[in-house]
Amino acid sequence: MELMEEKISAAIVKTYFAKLSRNLAIDCAIVGAGPSGLVAARDLAVAGKKVAVFERRLAPGGGVWGGGMLFNEIVVEDSALPILDDFSISHAPVGDGFHTADSVEVASGLIFGARKAGAVFFNSVSVEDIAVRENRVCGLVVNWTPVVREGLHVDPLVVSTRAVIDGTGHPAEICTIAARKAGIRLATETGGILGEKPMWMEEGEASTVENTKRLYPGLYASGMAANNVGGGFRMGPIFGGMFLSGRKVAKMILEDLNA
Repeated sequence: MELMEEKISAAIVKTYFAKLSRNLAIDCAIVGAGPSGLVAARDLAVAGKKVAVFERRLAPGGGVWGGGMLFNEIVVEDSALPILDDFSISHAPVGDGFHTADSVEVASGLIFGARKAGAVFFNSVSVEDIAVRENRVCGLVVNWTPVVREGLHVDPLVVSTRAVIDGTGHPAEICTIAARKAGIRLATETGGILGEKPMWMEEGEASTVENTKRLYPGLYASGMAANNVGGGFRMGPIFGGMFLSGRKVAKMILEDLNA
């Protein structure tokens, strides 16, 4: 007689590895499940693209959860409200063109919206490296986060993809690997990573969107990763630019993939 414990374990293993197998070759891989990446994931999935999100931490959501200094509220400008509405996330006006939103609702709403649109999540998975073929970024080298943190000698797997979004936030880890290890010249003034500037909210919100771009064939950056690469300003717990960045990068990728 098969024990219930055996059935439960078998169900998890079979379902997970079927999911992993289906997503070894995809249209877009998003590294980092922060706000810009989650918006992009939903938009791309709604458009019918095969999207997988790779998040190093156990819980997706990036820096939204903590709000401002653990006050679980964030601020969003009027221009980004249609994106919150697309995810059915509530918000309240506070004057001067700003709205507040509960950070827990925002984070969970973005995750739920992206998943229900068809994006697939792989949490506790780190990206160690990229794959490059014929002057194009074409894949990610992935491993379990605990393996990477412990420095264990365990070989990774590779996910093939037509597009990669660096949504790793302030470190811009994927673009850093591309520039340092692959010798890729990025689409910036110097060809390298310009580095994030200090806090200036108005400029930071604008530069987040402005710096969201294709940096190399197959490689894009959004959110604070884009700001770090392009030399934009930090903006703190105001998230309109992050949401608009995710929408912009998704549109760019759709145009490139459908060309």
